[in-house]
Amino acid sequence: MQSPLDDSAHPGHQARAPKDTAARPTPTNVVGLSPTFTDPLWRIPVRLRPVEVALLRTAPLRRLHFVAHGGASTLSTLQSYTRLEHSLGVLALVAHFRPDDAPLRVAALVHDIGHLPLSHTFEGIEGLDHHAIGLRLLRADPVRRVLASHGVCAAAVAAALAGEPPSPLSNRTGLLHLDHLDSYVRSGRAAGRLKTDPAVMLCRIDLRDSVVSTDRETAATLVDLITAEARLHTSWDNVGPTSVVRRLARQLLDATPLTPEELARLTDPQLWSALDACASTRAESAMVRYEPHRLEVRAGNAPDEQRGWDFSLRKIYRSAPLVAGQRIEAAAPELAAELAALGALPTTFRVWWS
Repeated sequence: MQSPLDDSAHPGHQARAPKDTAARPTPTNVVGLSPTFTDPLWRIPVRLRPVEVALLRTAPLRRLHFVAHGGASTLSTLQSYTRLEHSLGVLALVAHFRPDDAPLRVAALVHDIGHLPLSHTFEGIEGLDHHAIGLRLLRADPVRRVLASHGVCAAAVAAALAGEPPSPLSNRTGLLHLDHLDSYVRSGRAAGRLKTDPAVMLCRIDLRDSVVSTDRETAATLVDLITAEARLHTSWDNVGPTSVVRRLARQLLDATPLTPEELARLTDPQLWSALDACASTRAESAMVRYEPHRLEVRAGNAPDEQRGWDFSLRKIYRSAPLVAGQRIEAAAPELAAELAALGALPTTFRVWWS
C-alpha cells in the first residue's frame, strides 16, 4: 500500500535527484588517516608529516592505545587515558616549540613504545626497562623500516630519547622537560586538579636550553600538579593495586612458559587474560579488579608482620621548571621548598588483604 505521505505516485511527480554519494573522507584524529591531529588537552593542531602518519600505523604505536598511562592505579582512579594519548600530546608540544625538528618530532611520538603493560608497574622485574626496550624497538622493524624509508636518522632519534645532548624530551639535570610536562598536566586534568586552561598555560611557557621555563604564577600551578602527582604515587590508590599486580606478574612468569620479554610486549587486556588463564594468579587477579577496597596499605616496613607483603616505590618524580629562565631555587625558593618536601614522602609500604 502506498503511504499517504509518499508523493512519488502522484501525477506529475518528479523524483528528487540523488545526493552525491561519492566516497568522501570522514573525520578522524589519532590513527594517521587525517593530515592533521589536534591534541584535546593542549588544543594544538599538528600537521602530521608522512613519517608520523606511517609510524601511527605500526604495531608498536598502535599497541600504546591499549596501555594505560596511569598503570595499575587505573584500577582505583579515573586515570583512564592511554600511552598513545600521552605520546600524541608530547608530539603536539614538540610541534609547537620545535616544529621543524624532524628527529625530535619522531622521538616524541615513539618515546614510550618500550612501555610494559600497565606502563611503569612492572619496571625492574627480571631487569625489564622500558627505555632499553624502546631503543631496541627503534632499531628493529617495523619502526626501523619506516624511519629509513622517510630518510629520518634513527641515531638522531635515539640521541633525543637518551638526552645526549639534553633534549626537550630528556635531560639529566632534574629539570622539567616536555614529556613530564604533558604527564603532569594530563594527569591533573583527569583527576580534576587542573585549575588553569592548558592552552592558556602554554602561552606562558617556553624552552630555555631544552628545559621548560615559565612565569612565577604558572610555575606555582605546575608545582601544585607535580606535588599532587607525587602524593598520588605514594597513596593507597597507587601502592595497593601496583603492589598486587607486580606480585601477580612474578607468579605468572614462574607458573607459565611466558618469558619476561613476552610479558613486556603484552597489552593491558592481554595481561589480564593471561592472569585469568593461570591457576596461580586467577583468584587474586579478580580480587584486585573487583574488590580493591579490601586492600590495606601501611607506610613503612613491618618485618615482624605475619600478613601481607612489602612494597617499595622505585622513585618519586619532582622535576622543576625554570622560572623566567632561572632555577626555581633562586627565583622562587618557596616553590623549591614544596618540591624538596616531597623527599619526606614514604616510599616503603606493607600491603595486605583484609
